[in-house]
Amino acid sequence: MQNAIRKIAIVTLLFIVAGIFSDVYAQCPMCRSAVESAMQNEGNTHGVGLNKGILYLLASPYLIVAFVGGLWYRKNRKK
Repeated sequence: MQNAIRKIAIVTLLFIVAGIFSDVYAQCPMCRSAVESAMQNEGNTHGVGLNKGILYLLASPYLIVAFVGGLWYRKNRKK
């Protein structure tokens, strides 16, 4: 049981690290085209932080679930 939990934790950690250190851009096509056109036409730089903001919002629920799962695991392991 502990071996499986460790494997899941390692895989989750690898996904988090890969998401943080890679240049993955998670945007819907409509948002992407709107930002690209605004940056080209007006020289606007508001879209530069948009991708990182989307990734931050995407990672937040997973980190919360991992934290609660870790607390639950520690509590049940002591029993």
